[in-house]
Amino acid sequence: MIGGGRVVTLRGEIDHDVQGVLRGALLNQGGAVPERIVADLSGVTFMDSSGINVFVAAHRQTTQAAGWIRIADARPAVRRVLQVTGVDTFVSCHLSVEEALGA
Repeated sequence: MIGGGRVVTLRGEIDHDVQGVLRGALLNQGGAVPERIVADLSGVTFMDSSGINVFVAAHRQTTQAAGWIRIADARPAVRRVLQVTGVDTFVSCHLSVEEALGA
């Protein structure tokens, strides 16, 4: 937690094999949904539709809790996936974790 928000730093590939781990890291399954989440994607080299689905679900759950999820520092290939799928239209994307927390 930083400044009242959860920062989750992700590394490697986000695909079907890790979607459950990602969902747990973002949403703390079994506990209360955090109001504010920043997903630091600076170390993510690949993301498929499994990752997109997790971010859509996290957006829905945080919005229902009167909160938000934001993405920080996505690499160009990952940023492109977010743009093509339209996720960047409802989950704001920022250049850094600090920018995401301060937005």
